[in-house]
Amino acid sequence: MKYEEILKTARNCMGPYCKACSVCNGRACRNQIPGPGAKGSGDTAIRNYQKWQEIRVNMDTLCENLPADTSLELFGKTFRYPFFAGPAGAVNLHYSEKYTDVTYNEVLVSSCADAGIAAFTGDGTNPEVMCAATEAIRKTGGLGVPTVKPWNLQTIREKFAQVHSCGAFAVAMDVDAAGLPFLKNMTPPAGRKSEQELAEIMKETNLPFIVKGVMTVRGALKAKEAGAKAIVVSNHGGRVLDQCPSTAEVLKEISDAVDGSMKILVDGGIRSGADVFKALALGADGVLICRPFVTAVYGGGSDGVRTYIDKIGSELEDTMVMCGADSLKKITREMIRF
Repeated sequence: MKYEEILKTARNCMGPYCKACSVCNGRACRNQIPGPGAKGSGDTAIRNYQKWQEIRVNMDTLCENLPADTSLELFGKTFRYPFFAGPAGAVNLHYSEKYTDVTYNEVLVSSCADAGIAAFTGDGTNPEVMCAATEAIRKTGGLGVPTVKPWNLQTIREKFAQVHSCGAFAVAMDVDAAGLPFLKNMTPPAGRKSEQELAEIMKETNLPFIVKGVMTVRGALKAKEAGAKAIVVSNHGGRVLDQCPSTAEVLKEISDAVDGSMKILVDGGIRSGADVFKALALGADGVLICRPFVTAVYGGGSDGVRTYIDKIGSELEDTMVMCGADSLKKITREMIRF
């Protein structure tokens, strides 16, 4: 299956909001919510993509002619590539009714595992979403990361019970989802978490805990002090705050401050293997890609997911070879111009 075929099929079934653009850059959907757009003017999602394009890679072929090892080890698991499918929720609302969150995660989780990577799964007010996501992860032997919303503590405990039963190798919480209206309107309210509250939540699990939604050095250090094993530098794809800096703009300073003391993942506008390379050069250990995986599922199901993974993976490998890096650890800032 070719990627162009995936896009063509997706355009015929994704509803009125997502255009399944050749490059998902936030412009066509801009501020469409419901839909895959961003909040307010839509500026943050557009900026996420654009800032990665402003970073260039430095070609250097005066080096040993060795094959590129693209594998990543994370929390005791070895993955074929250093990128993961990001969590998506309410796909039937934001894209089309061809899939529900349940059927979407069933396809995504198994397809990613088969292709040698892992998927982060979403969460929602419907308990069946987490039930189905964790069941899909269980079937892969735990190759997935359930992403729990910042609910109240009792609800989190209930969600964690499902997470623990599926054998997942890590668990995440997208604290940036605090900007979503359905969390604000809950009783008791859910949303923002203090450092102390986050530490109490982490006591409820022995799994490596990933805090998604960090955009400042201060936030990264608070997550570290609370006990997080990893963070995701993320602004929720621009969907929770307008006029936010891009993830590419803040990644370097966060990486320098963390200084290897916990793992760093990043998302937001990463659309090619070259973009993955740039993120690693700026200090990330790996990346998450979300919206294009939705397009891959809608446009090709399992075959679409595998095709997309192979596309990004081959682009990453080619960039590594042409820039003189034969392993992820050898990707350095000298290999990019920013």
